[in-house]
Amino acid sequence: MTATVARTWTTLPALMYHSVSAVGGPLRDLAVPPERLAEQLEALGDAGYRLVGLTEALDLLGAGSTAKMVAVTFDDGYRDFLTEGVPVLQKTGAGATLYASVGHLGGHAGWLGRWSPDFGPMLTWAELDEVAASGIEIGNHSLIHHPLDVLSPRQLRDEVVSSRDQLEQRLQRRVRSFAYPHGYNSGLVRRTVERSGHDNATEVGRRVHTPSERRFAVPRFQPTPDHTGADLVRLIEGGTPLSARLRQCAQPGWRMVRRLARGAGRNLA
Repeated sequence: MTATVARTWTTLPALMYHSVSAVGGPLRDLAVPPERLAEQLEALGDAGYRLVGLTEALDLLGAGSTAKMVAVTFDDGYRDFLTEGVPVLQKTGAGATLYASVGHLGGHAGWLGRWSPDFGPMLTWAELDEVAASGIEIGNHSLIHHPLDVLSPRQLRDEVVSSRDQLEQRLQRRVRSFAYPHGYNSGLVRRTVERSGHDNATEVGRRVHTPSERRFAVPRFQPTPDHTGADLVRLIEGGTPLSARLRQCAQPGWRMVRRLARGAGRNLA
């Protein structure tokens, strides 16, 4: 009798969206219009991918699922996620994780500086509750959207713990997933996120996630308004580009530059 060999997963592509709108200027890549979002998600579905939030994807893979999956995530928490994004997700049958910048809810994305008005208002608490009620996973994107890897341990803990506590108390839901603001993390940051009660976290990375990588640094691709649906399928199936490897190698040096700049009163992101 032939022994049964357990099948395991090899890669998990994850996507990082921000605003569901059209924005001009240097930050235009952070906004994907609803029509383009629908095209991209439909193309992934047609290519045989199941579209789910990040925690659901990790849970399914951990339980032995061999389905082709893409984890769909949105950072920050702009109001257009509710008005434009949720209808597209429902139409395409996609799940998602929305990472809320807790200290900016009901206001604007202050970390974007003079381009903040282009992205419109952030969700209010009531609107975030409406998003959660629609079946979208709500994740934590910290309190004030600081790069966490250059903060003191006390500031870091306040950013991570306070935001999670507020989300769980206000929404009456467990918050399991975390997204590092600007993607920056370190060993201390990852340990702080894990010890505060999260069980997964995501960065930028621009490559697929594999079983050998850290569950607290899941990399994501960033779709732009210039990616057609076919472009996005090719992107996630193309492996890890050289540019992503080079960024990984440069991270420690860039962290030191940002830490020195913060000491001089400047925040580099």
